[in-house]
Amino acid sequence: MKAHIITLALTAAASFAGEWINLSDTVTAPLKPGYAGPTAGVTVDRAGGDVFIVVSDLGLWRSADHGATFARCDDKAIGGRCETGWALQGDPAGKRLACFMIYGSSAMTADGGTTWTKFKVSHLDFGAVDWADTGRRLLAIRHESGGLLTTSEDGGATWKDIEKGFSGCGVLDRATFIATKEKEPGIFRSTDAGATWAKVFDEKPSAGVPVVLDGAAYWPTGKTVLVSRDKGATWSALAPVDATHGPLFKSAEHFVVVGKGGFVETKDAGKTWLSAAPLPAGFTTARVGPNYAWDAKADIFYASTMSKATFKFERTK
Repeated sequence: MKAHIITLALTAAASFAGEWINLSDTVTAPLKPGYAGPTAGVTVDRAGGDVFIVVSDLGLWRSADHGATFARCDDKAIGGRCETGWALQGDPAGKRLACFMIYGSSAMTADGGTTWTKFKVSHLDFGAVDWADTGRRLLAIRHESGGLLTTSEDGGATWKDIEKGFSGCGVLDRATFIATKEKEPGIFRSTDAGATWAKVFDEKPSAGVPVVLDGAAYWPTGKTVLVSRDKGATWSALAPVDATHGPLFKSAEHFVVVGKGGFVETKDAGKTWLSAAPLPAGFTTARVGPNYAWDAKADIFYASTMSKATFKFERTK
C-alpha cells in the first residue's frame, strides 16, 4: 500500500512540472489597453495551434509560434473584452471562430482570422454556434440584460430576442438549443429555435456554454461533466471531477477540463482523471473573468483574465 501511494504522488508531481510564463507583455507594453487591461481572452485553434488573445479595447491578436510573437488579425472588427470564459467560441474542426464581446464589436471568421464578418449586435456575455450544421446559427446572452437570450440564423446579420431569465446556452443544430436558467435548476431544451422549452435534466451545469465535439455535447457542472449524444434529449455524467471550464479536446478520449485545482486531464473519455497543470497565481474559476485554453498538439496550456496578462504553461517531459 505504501509503494502505491508513493507512485501516485510522483505521478501527480510530474504532471505539474513546468512554470507559467507571461507571453502578452511584449504585445501590450507599447499599447494602451482599456479598462479591463492588459488582456481579457485567450483561445487556441484546435486544428492549427494558432493562439488568439484579446487586448482590452484593442482587438484580437494572433500568434503562429505558441505566443512568441503576435500580430493584430481582426481588421478592427473585434473590440471590448471577454468577461467570461465562453466568449471565444472556436469550431472544433479549426479555422472558424466567433467572438462574443462586451463593450466593443463582435464578429466571426471562417478562415483563421484573415477575414471577418461583424455581428449586427454586440455587448454579449457569451454565445454558441452550430458549427456542425449551418455554421451561421448563433445563440447568445446579452450583457446586463436580465439573462436575455438572443439568436441569429444568418451569421449575425440579424437577431431575434427570445426571452429573459437564462444563464447558459448551447446550439446543437440550427433549430435545437439547450440552456440553463437563472432561477430554475436543470437543463432546458428547445427543438424549435427557442419558441418553446422543455426541461430534460434536473442538474444545472455551471459552465456558460457546452462544448460540442463529434455530435456529443459536454457540459461541466463543477462536480462532473454531463454528456449528451442525442442532441440534448438525455444526459449522463462522467466520473466525478472538479470542472467549471472546458472540455478542451485533443480527441473524444483525451481532453482537459479546468477547475479550482487547475487543469485536469483524462485519456480514457472521462473514466479517470489526473492533474495536468496548476492555475496561474491569482487566477480563479469564477464565472466572470478567466479564460483557459489548451494546444493539445504542442501540449501548452494558456490562461487569461481581466486585469492580468496572458500566460502559458509548457509541461516538461
